[in-house]
Amino acid sequence: MIKYIAYCRKSTDEPDRQILSIESQVSELQEFAAKENLKIVSTITESKTAKEPGREKFAQVLEMVERGEAAGIISWHPDRLARNSIDGGKIIYLLDTGKLLDLKFPSFWFENTPQGKFMLNIAFGQSKYYVDNLSENVKRGNRQKLRRGEWPNQAQFGYLNINKKIEVDKKRAKYVQKAFQLFATGGYGYADIRKFFNQNKIFNKSGHELHLDKVKRILTDPFYYGVMKFCGELYEGKHPPLISKKLFNKCQEVVKLKSRKVKNNKHLFDFLGLVKCGECGGAITAEKHTKYYKRTNRKVEYIYYRCSKKMGACSQKYIGKDGIEKQLKDIVLRASLPPHAAKKFLEWAERDANQEKEKSTGIVSTYQLQLKETEEKTDRLLEGYLDKIVSPEDYQKKKNELVESKSLLNSKIKEISQNGAEWLEPFQEFVNSALAAHKIARAKNSCHDLSIMAKTVGSNFFLKDRRLSASFKKGGFDALAAAASATSRPLSTSYWQTVVDSNHHGQLVRRY
Repeated sequence: MIKYIAYCRKSTDEPDRQILSIESQVSELQEFAAKENLKIVSTITESKTAKEPGREKFAQVLEMVERGEAAGIISWHPDRLARNSIDGGKIIYLLDTGKLLDLKFPSFWFENTPQGKFMLNIAFGQSKYYVDNLSENVKRGNRQKLRRGEWPNQAQFGYLNINKKIEVDKKRAKYVQKAFQLFATGGYGYADIRKFFNQNKIFNKSGHELHLDKVKRILTDPFYYGVMKFCGELYEGKHPPLISKKLFNKCQEVVKLKSRKVKNNKHLFDFLGLVKCGECGGAITAEKHTKYYKRTNRKVEYIYYRCSKKMGACSQKYIGKDGIEKQLKDIVLRASLPPHAAKKFLEWAERDANQEKEKSTGIVSTYQLQLKETEEKTDRLLEGYLDKIVSPEDYQKKKNELVESKSLLNSKIKEISQNGAEWLEPFQEFVNSALAAHKIARAKNSCHDLSIMAKTVGSNFFLKDRRLSASFKKGGFDALAAAASATSRPLSTSYWQTVVDSNHHGQLVRRY
C-alpha cells in the first residue's frame, strides 16, 4: 500500500481568496483519504508563497519521498505544490525516476502515465502563468496610478490612506514639517529628530518610537515635497506636499555631511577635513594618545590635532581637542542669533512679506511661463522615448530632472502666492540656522554637530600658531560676525534686544 504525505499550503499574500485555509485543506484531505482508502503517514503545512523556489516544508516533503518514507503526495490542487517552473520540474522528475509513484488531488485528476504527467505539466504551467499574469497586471496598474499622480502603496509617515487617496495626517504632519526644518539647520542629528518625535508623542503605528533608519528614510524621501520615487523613477504626485523643494535640498546637504566617514582611522575624529594648516596649507590630521596615572590608577585618552606636514617642512605645533573645540565654538557663536533676536527677525520677515504679497503677480507669471516650457520639454522627451530616439536610461534620467524642475517651480509659485515674497523661506532657514548655531556653540559634547555647523556658517578654516581663523559665509553669517567683531565679543541677548527694539529693518535684514 502506497504511503502518502499530505501537503497543505496557503500564502499569507494569497491573491485568490477562494483558496481554502490550511485548516480547511487538512480536513478536506483527511476526508478524501478516508473515502479513497489512502494511508497518510505525515501531514505537512506551510504558510508561504510558491511563486519562487525555496520553501522549507516543501523541500522536506521531497526529501521524505527521496528517502523512501513515502511514495505519494496528496494535496488540494497542483498549484498548492508549485507555482514556479523549478518546483514543478522537481515533482515531474521524481515521477520519472520512480521515487514518487502517485499524486492525489480532490480537485484535479492525475494518473502516473505519460498522459497524466502531460496534464500535470499543463496544470503547473497554468499556475505559473496565473502568477506571472497577475504580477504584470499589478505592475501595469501601479504604473497607471503613478502616471495619474497616485501613490500605489501604503501612505508615507505623516499621511493617511483615506478612500483610496493620500490625505495629510493632521496629527503627525506638522511635526514632520518641523523635523525637516530642524534637520536643515545642521544642528540636529537623526537621534535628535527621533527625540523630538518622542517628546511630542509621535510614534509609529504600533505605538513604539521610530527607528533611526525610519527617521533617515523620512528625511530623504522626495514624497514630502510632492514627488514620488518608484523603482528609481520620479513621478509628480497629486498629494499635498508638506515641505518645499528648497528645504528638502537643504536637508540632503546635511545628510551628506552626517554620512561622511573618515577612512583609514580607527577612531572617528570630529574635526578632520575641516581645518588646514595656516603655514604650509597642508591638511590637519589627528592622533589619539592614552596616558596612565598611577596615583589614581586610571587611563585617560587625549586627542591632538596637528599639521600632517605632507606639503614639506612645517614648524606648527599640535593643539589639543579642547583647544580647537573652544575656538570653533567662539567662531560659531559669533555667527549666531540668540532666541529673542531670532524670534523678532522672523516676526519682521513675516510682516514685510505680507506687505509685498500684492506685488508678486509679475514674478508668479514668469514662473508659470517657465513651468509651461518644462511641461512641453517633458512631452517632447516622451515622444522621443516612444519613437525609440531616446534610450530608456537617458529618458529616466532626463525625466527625473524635469520632474524635479517642475516641483521646484510649483513650490516657488505656491510660496510667493501664499507669502508674497520669494526671499521669506530662505531667510527663515537662515535665522533658524543661526539660532541652531547659538545652541550648538553653548552645548556640551557637541563636537560632531559643531563641525557640521562650522561648515554651515563659515569656510577656509586655517590653524596657525594654535590659533584658528575662518571666513564667514556671505548672505547673513558674515553680517552677524561683523557685528560681533565690532563689540570684540559674541553678541549677548541684551545687545540684540537693543537692536531689534530700535530698528526693525536692521543691518542684518538688509544685508541678507
